[in-house]
Amino acid sequence: MYIVPEKEIAGLMTREAAFDAVEKVFAAMASGDAYNFPVVREAIGHEDALYGFKGGFDRAGLTLGLKAGGYWPNNLEKRGLINHQSTVFLFDPDTGRAKAMVGGNLLTALRTAAASSVSIKHLARKDAKVIGMIGAGHQATFQLRAALEQRPFEKVIGWNYHPDMLPNIEKVAAEAGVPFEAVDLPGMAEADVIISITSAFAPSLMADHVSPGTHIACMGTDTKGKQEVEAELLVKADVFTDEVAQSISIGEAQHAVAQGLIQETDVAQIGAVINGTNPGRTSDDQITLFDGTGVGLQDLAVAASVVDLAVARGIAIEVDF
Repeated sequence: MYIVPEKEIAGLMTREAAFDAVEKVFAAMASGDAYNFPVVREAIGHEDALYGFKGGFDRAGLTLGLKAGGYWPNNLEKRGLINHQSTVFLFDPDTGRAKAMVGGNLLTALRTAAASSVSIKHLARKDAKVIGMIGAGHQATFQLRAALEQRPFEKVIGWNYHPDMLPNIEKVAAEAGVPFEAVDLPGMAEADVIISITSAFAPSLMADHVSPGTHIACMGTDTKGKQEVEAELLVKADVFTDEVAQSISIGEAQHAVAQGLIQETDVAQIGAVINGTNPGRTSDDQITLFDGTGVGLQDLAVAASVVDLAVARGIAIEVDF
């Protein structure tokens, strides 16, 4: 079995490689070549932590495994550690034997950013100029870096529950040579693309904050009860997701479905857009929304790429197991 420690990930996985792996696995899911297992995600009653497992099998890439981890909200303040902690385990689909253990923290950040970036590539208007960020935490910086590579954005606007964190995304914008402006939530109407990346249990982005033609990537809702946008926004938008079953149960669509505003059949897989079996955006006035719930296959795809690179470069640690 190979071990690829967390400390080695930054030197192995690029945003480009993560984007390619996630785009391919979304396409494989839509064509029926890959599927995710049911998610286990629980509040463990200790440190206010959410812990769980996401796994799946990709027949095309012969990738089998799971990611174990979750969200420890007190880590940063108490221990100087990031709040999201995870490890990816890969198994040989032919024998069931353990194949690799891979540090999953940076991989999770990169694959989550890659997912919204894939949605921007395939659903945002080609002439999008202003990108709005709702959320300015650790993950938001990854989101913005990846998004800025998908369109020639000319301005970044941002809002956060705690305004003192906005310099995090302002710095990323400055690095890319793009001006930044802090706005209130109604100011998001200026944005052509909006990425929402919070851990909220109540909506911040309302339907009347979004202008016609906008693409929204909702990336923070991955647990029952979480919510980043008003449910009515999903009525106004054409809704796409990584996996429909997760979208309607633990993703952003859970609230609109529960209120009877939309049905499961109103949510489409983004992989179908990638494959060309769904037209995606069909007009400049259309509002599109990507519900990025985070699927285990994303983690397995990027982890498998990392293991291959680590073995080729002699970085992977081989152990008997």
